[in-house]
Amino acid sequence: MLTWWAYGMVIAFMALIMTKRLSPLTALILVPTTVGILAGFGPGLGEMMLQGVIKLAPTGVMLMFAILYFAVMIDAGLFAPIVSRLVALVHGDPVKVVVGTAVLALLVSLDGDGSTTYMITTAAMLPLYRALGLRPLVLASVTMLASGVMNILPWGGPTARAASALAIDVSDVFVPMVPVMGVGILWVLFVAHRLGRAERKRLSVQRADEEQATLREELANPAYEDDTQHRRPDRLLVNAVLTVVLLAALILALLPLPVLFMLGFAVAALINYPSIEQQKALLARHAGNALAVVGLIFAAGVFTGILSGTKMVDAMANSVVSLVPPALGPYLAIVTGVLSVPFTFFISNDAFYFGVLPVLAKAGQAYGITAAEMARASLVGQPVHLLSPLVPSTFLLVGLAGVDFDDHQRFTLKWALLSACVLLLAGLLLVVIPLVGHR
Repeated sequence: MLTWWAYGMVIAFMALIMTKRLSPLTALILVPTTVGILAGFGPGLGEMMLQGVIKLAPTGVMLMFAILYFAVMIDAGLFAPIVSRLVALVHGDPVKVVVGTAVLALLVSLDGDGSTTYMITTAAMLPLYRALGLRPLVLASVTMLASGVMNILPWGGPTARAASALAIDVSDVFVPMVPVMGVGILWVLFVAHRLGRAERKRLSVQRADEEQATLREELANPAYEDDTQHRRPDRLLVNAVLTVVLLAALILALLPLPVLFMLGFAVAALINYPSIEQQKALLARHAGNALAVVGLIFAAGVFTGILSGTKMVDAMANSVVSLVPPALGPYLAIVTGVLSVPFTFFISNDAFYFGVLPVLAKAGQAYGITAAEMARASLVGQPVHLLSPLVPSTFLLVGLAGVDFDDHQRFTLKWALLSACVLLLAGLLLVVIPLVGHR
């Protein structure tokens, strides 16, 4: 019965937000609460919800101050020279802009941290998208697709989880996946090209070419985007140094991420807008964006808290494993790859890799499928995983890009599913993931 409640909750949640009957914020709170009460967990729901919120509280703090920090930098004009140079280089061609976005996101993703990738890519490219009239949805989609492929890196998280859960060496999982990642990167660039062509068609190249001079003037004009009254060109070097130091501290993990962004924001606000009135105006301009993202994070804490506290996650995992028929035993690697798509979307990576994967891997051994091969197959769902409302960094991306979460899901889901298919097919063709067991 618990399994049916779990599936019902997930299906109801997705249906309500995809059809826009409820906003993601209200759905994340009301759907699990209603299901929890109907399933008989009413007395314990408060504690479950609170535990979920507490677990995500540091992430919420980090995202809030990260958004505010980059808001200060954008207002102050840190990225204006970069945008001006990029406009000159791309000659108003949306294809070059979108493909460039993919390349930048792929490069930044080498650090393995999705949040850093989203912050750097969005901060650098969003002003250019606005200047050329490109849809921010394309920026968010391409950036996430790139991050989904690069998330397979050992320091990205899923690969290390899979290796740890199966007690195998990380290199046995990752090294054979490098060619598969190469195929995934080419796919991301192809998608970026396709989306860029669609944007070119929408805007028309002729219009973009005719507006180049105007766009360049606007970028240097104090009236550009109505934000340049807040520009601080005399503090460009200081802001650049501060941002580089902050990103270096993030990569080196000198302090917890929430603390780093709190300090970074405080210093940036003091340098660029020293008076209390200016700082109040700054918060007023960006409070709505920050609140929307942080609200979703805490609402997601309610969802995950109830999902875990009621053991619905465990029930879903056990039900799927038990439903795999013996006839599919020799094909368990493929089954694992397919299951990684919905499972890493609806439940956390930890729940899938430490709860579901070991059971599937043990079953696969009976058919001669090694633990490393099962671990590789389990990674192909990562492009879809990043679209999950249970992934905190996703809210950072949509918040920075200024797009609705549900719009982003609908726009990107097709490409994310195709990315997972490409990774699985590449793994099969390169014999990194076995088509059938070795027995």
